[in-house]
Amino acid sequence: MTAEQIQHLISTGLVCQHLTLEGDGRHWYATIVSSEFEGKRPIARHQRVYATLGQKMHTDEVHALSMKTFTPAEWQAQSGD
Repeated sequence: MTAEQIQHLISTGLVCQHLTLEGDGRHWYATIVSSEFEGKRPIARHQRVYATLGQKMHTDEVHALSMKTFTPAEWQAQSGD
């Protein structure tokens, strides 16, 4: 899968205020900011993102996805704005 395809899947299934994705075609690194993460622990946030990818994680179309997940307030604090 391409970065654009993965970004499309994530952004279709999750309201994102910010989404970046980098990788080599097998190993992906995402930064995702979503208000849907409010009140969720990191594992629940990751599960929410994995849910947007569905079977693609199980069929190895997306081999590995490392992610940093933030609420909009956390992202703003992280960015120093």
